[in-house]
Amino acid sequence: MENMYGIEYSKPEVVLLQDTGIGVAEAAARTCYDSFENSENEVIKCIEHTLPDETMCCDINSIEESSLLDDLAWTYFHHSILEHANLSYLVRGTSRGVLQEHARHRIQAISVRSTRYTMSSVINAFVASLEDADAKEFFTQKVLAFDMFVTCDEAYNRIEIGGMFDKLSYQLKMVEDFYSIAVAKSSLPLLDMHKGDSQALFNALQEGKKKRNVGDAFKHIITDNVKVDMVVTFNLRSLKNYFTLRDSGAAYFQIKWLAQEMMRVTPKKYLDLIIKKGKSDA
Repeated sequence: MENMYGIEYSKPEVVLLQDTGIGVAEAAARTCYDSFENSENEVIKCIEHTLPDETMCCDINSIEESSLLDDLAWTYFHHSILEHANLSYLVRGTSRGVLQEHARHRIQAISVRSTRYTMSSVINAFVASLEDADAKEFFTQKVLAFDMFVTCDEAYNRIEIGGMFDKLSYQLKMVEDFYSIAVAKSSLPLLDMHKGDSQALFNALQEGKKKRNVGDAFKHIITDNVKVDMVVTFNLRSLKNYFTLRDSGAAYFQIKWLAQEMMRVTPKKYLDLIIKKGKSDA
């Protein structure tokens, strides 16, 4: 938990899912300079005269250090060879605001939790709330339980949820057949079956078939404060750029937190090639 600008936020969680190693990057660099015989790694030396087999490839991917890569990264600034190493991270609990910042980094592969397919519970809570005497409070309690915001202050989150409720209520008035876009066709009979019982209706909608692409009609109700999960893959050169920009004092504080968590789970053999000496050892 951190407190920033008077609002308490949760921090994202990050797991390194896979990394391809630095051996291929050294092989690429040695190819450029035709200097395989100068490597301190025996398997790289062998490439001079032998086409790598499966065992050699495993050994290449297990390389932990390369003096050539270190020289190229920090003395000669030949960074294109770093593009041959890739790292993939699972990120949980960052914000849609951070997602917008991520989009500015051109070279990355990113897959994000989709609002098109994952808003059913929110819409089910709204539809069910209409059967309650205090619809807004019913909706608020349900959405609070979803833990869907990076902000941790309940009073603040109630404001967010109240805005969502008001937007949905407006849309309810403006759309002729609101329920047809909110509820799967097979679940429509549940509306009459549980008339007047908001909790029973909510439970039934949650257990029923989800409306396909429900977020298409309703994603406008959420803000940049909503949590998102994503898997993101960087090549090492792009990761260097990302850490340089996003772990700086000028970075947006939420993406700085994310960069710091990603850096924390990044093995030292990569950090030594992209982070200034001393900082990667901290």
